Amino acid sequence: MKFSTHNNRKIKITGTCFQGEIISSFQKLVDAFGQPLKSDFICYKSDAEWWVKFEDGKVATIYNWKDGKNYLGKDGMKTEEIMNWHIGGRDKAIVERIISILEKTK
Repeated sequence: MKFSTHNNRKIKITGTCFQGEIISSFQKLVDAFGQPLKSDFICYKSDAEWWVKFEDGKVATIYNWKDGKNYLGKDGMKTEEIMNWHIGGRDKAIVERIISILEKTK
C-alpha cells in the first residue's frame, strides 16, 4: 500500500493514540520513512517521530516514549540507539501496516 510521510506532505494526526509497539533500529525507520520530526508533539516525552498517511486515509505515528534524552536527560538513550518504538493510530490495523513496510526495508 502506498504511503506518504511528514517529509512530503502535511499530515493531521489528531485523534491518534497508542496502538502497539515495534522493535526496530532508528536507521531502519529512517530508511523506510525518511528523517523523523525533531519536535516533540507530546511535550518532552519523545525524541523522534514519524507521521505516515496511507492512500486510504489511515494515519500512523511512530515515536519513542520516555526513554530518550528529552525525558531522561543524561540518563536517556541517544536517539540512534533506541530500539523500542510506539505506533499510534486510530485502529490497531495500522500496526501491521508499519511492520509490513519495515519487513520490506533493507
